[in-house]
Amino acid sequence: MPSTVVHLALAGLIAAGLLGRAFSARSLAVVLAAVVLVDFDVFVGLVVTSAHRAAFHTLLVPLGVAAALAYDTRIRDSSLLRARFGTDAPRIGWVSLVAVVLSAIGLDFFTSGVNLFYPLHDQFYRLNGKAILSNKQGFVQTFVELDTGMVEAKPLGSTQEMHVDSGVDPTRGAEPKHVRRVFPFVETGWQFLLVLTSLVVVGGRLRET
Repeated sequence: MPSTVVHLALAGLIAAGLLGRAFSARSLAVVLAAVVLVDFDVFVGLVVTSAHRAAFHTLLVPLGVAAALAYDTRIRDSSLLRARFGTDAPRIGWVSLVAVVLSAIGLDFFTSGVNLFYPLHDQFYRLNGKAILSNKQGFVQTFVELDTGMVEAKPLGSTQEMHVDSGVDPTRGAEPKHVRRVFPFVETGWQFLLVLTSLVVVGGRLRET
């Protein structure tokens, strides 16, 4: 299960790659803050059963934000976002949205699972698979069923059936007096490499500003 540190590492790379001339310490902070905010549903889980990876990991939130951004920057005669925060604000907003979808929600979707359409459809999903090129079978991938076009996302259960543990809320319901709380930084080699790469790339971009 990727930690917040790993989410931020991927978000930093997205910011460094997509912000362009709008990249700065301030715009980077906005992107990273948007990604951290998604993980705050761990605190909602203290009040609403198993809301972690559901309340703020739902795709309904970025879809709503995307609609608002599109209206403000593409349809309105005068963008309120530009008027209040400057000409780079729309780009920062869109990059933040991309980081939320790919880094905050996407990374969990491909690893431990998220409740993609909560609360309209209460079901956690995880997408896992492989893509290989074989001299016997040719190209083989198991992410999408080509005959139907359906994504092969595995249902994991509803909020009533599944609890995503965390250091804040390690167990469903009342916790034992001496419950073990774990707050991971990195848990695998690829996560450590991702964090290290992000530090190098983002640090390099910051030195250029």
